[in-house]
Amino acid sequence: MNDASMTEPRATDMRPQEKPSVLEWLKARPNVLRVSAVVIFFIWWELVGRDVNPLFMTYPSAIFRAAWIMTQSGELPKALVASSLPFAIGLSISIFGGIVIGILIGTFWFLEYSLDPFLNALYAIPRVALVPLIILWAGLETTGKVTIIISLAIFPVIINTYSGIKDVRGSLIEIGRAYGATEIQIFQKIVLPACVPYIMAGIRLAVGFGIIGIIVAEFFTAITGLGGLIVFYSNNFATAKLFVPVIVIGILGIAMTQLVAMLEKRLSGWRISERERF
Repeated sequence: MNDASMTEPRATDMRPQEKPSVLEWLKARPNVLRVSAVVIFFIWWELVGRDVNPLFMTYPSAIFRAAWIMTQSGELPKALVASSLPFAIGLSISIFGGIVIGILIGTFWFLEYSLDPFLNALYAIPRVALVPLIILWAGLETTGKVTIIISLAIFPVIINTYSGIKDVRGSLIEIGRAYGATEIQIFQKIVLPACVPYIMAGIRLAVGFGIIGIIVAEFFTAITGLGGLIVFYSNNFATAKLFVPVIVIGILGIAMTQLVAMLEKRLSGWRISERERF
């Protein structure tokens, strides 16, 4: 082969670079798709909601006006603060306690076999059915609300943490032992990092169950906070104001879920980069 043929550009090098399709462009920019979907939904809701009896349905602009009035009067901020304290306490206890219990029953077979029947039974029982008992034992104030939140939010964390412990491949542990790692080092360097995605998935579920728990608690206990607003305005057929705490709850759930996702990305960035490689 002569030098001229070696320096001659190939046909594939001369082809122009293909532009990404619309779907590929949207896939690379998920937030654009999310925002577009939300905007389209609210526009559709605005157009359809104006033709419906306001006693049964409202529309976004009316909800925004109601939210502005409730914010100016201080009613919405006070309700949000009233719900935030028991929610934060209950969710924190659920996350910390769920991780500890999940690690213990996943590590020690005696605890696993002893507590497994109780965890399965409590998880299967609808916790709403236990609310009257919880109110009887813990009262109507913050303690009762926190107990209701824990009864709903702790089980996803326990189950996911336990699953993460059990899913660690034995070959990784054997390699650690072959290199002389102690049991504590194996737990810190192998088991715990491998459990992070499972734990974060449990926390995501716990956030949703915790929000449900605080609203249920405020329905059944002292009628305060965002749940109290829902009860009050539903009894008064004020549909626009009824939707304000509902939408605030949804925004709170989205914000906390995104916060957990960011924390997961920070704690297990190696796993995400490994997944994106394929």
